Amino acid sequence: MIALSAYRLAAYVRSHRVFQALLLTLAMLAIVHGSRAPRGEEAAVLTDGAVLIVPILAWAARSLLDTEPDRQREMSAIQVGGRGKEATAGLLAAFVACAVFAAIALLWALLLGITGSPSPGLLGTALFLYGLSALTGTALGALTSRAILPSPAISIMALVFGFLAMLLLSASSLYWLTVPLISWMKAANSGALTAPLPPLAAISLAWCLVGLGVYAWRRLRA
Repeated sequence: MIALSAYRLAAYVRSHRVFQALLLTLAMLAIVHGSRAPRGEEAAVLTDGAVLIVPILAWAARSLLDTEPDRQREMSAIQVGGRGKEATAGLLAAFVACAVFAAIALLWALLLGITGSPSPGLLGTALFLYGLSALTGTALGALTSRAILPSPAISIMALVFGFLAMLLLSASSLYWLTVPLISWMKAANSGALTAPLPPLAAISLAWCLVGLGVYAWRRLRA
């Protein structure tokens, strides 16, 4: 299964689809971190970057999962011992790709986005949030991939509107129905990011696990 994940990552790079997400990431980071934020704004800047990178990560996950043709996917399932392992290998490859792009975004924010150095506690929180962003992007990208939505037009629209719906819901009293991205930003801007992080992280992880579960269920029934 690890070998299949590595193969899919290599295919994603060889197909040059990786450059779509890379260019989007670099453009977003150049705009968001066009100037360094003043001291004391480290938490807000790092959290904003973790939120804004989510749709790009979803695009990367979707592109990676759609790189392999359907026939090749069926052959891969036979070779690794079933659709469950094949789907898991694809999700693992998508998460690794998302984690790499999230790491680029975090490193850019640390080097060019803030003036002061974050405290060890804030740095650990930022690492956790960007990890959640990678998982969120993987789940959203999987739910809008070709295996779930065969039409490319509908798939792209679902990804965009899915992210917008995530923002709208997370800004309302129904934030617990989705990944509470706006709640992340509100907590960071209020200067109290660490305290509300456990419940927000639990909600985020629950949504991601449900989304990945729906994708796996749909793949197994296909």
